[in-house]
Amino acid sequence: MVEENLVEVGRVTHYFTKISVAVIELKAPLAVGDRIAIKGPTTDFEQVVESMQIEHKNVQRAEAGQSIGLKVAQRVREKDIVYKKL
Repeated sequence: MVEENLVEVGRVTHYFTKISVAVIELKAPLAVGDRIAIKGPTTDFEQVVESMQIEHKNVQRAEAGQSIGLKVAQRVREKDIVYKKL
């Protein structure tokens, strides 16, 4: 099993349980359609970025330094790391 190329793009700073949305502070650009992996002590799953928001507006792409709201497939926790699959 070969570890696929993962590059860290940010980390979770908040999670809204009721709406399954994670707030992610980006350190690298992220775009709708990217495949991401979210990993932490009790978190480990992959998903495709289907939509993301900045200040409640849908965006197709976000840059390093921005915080985005991202609908996630499973529960995540603060400090979980978000990776983009290359």
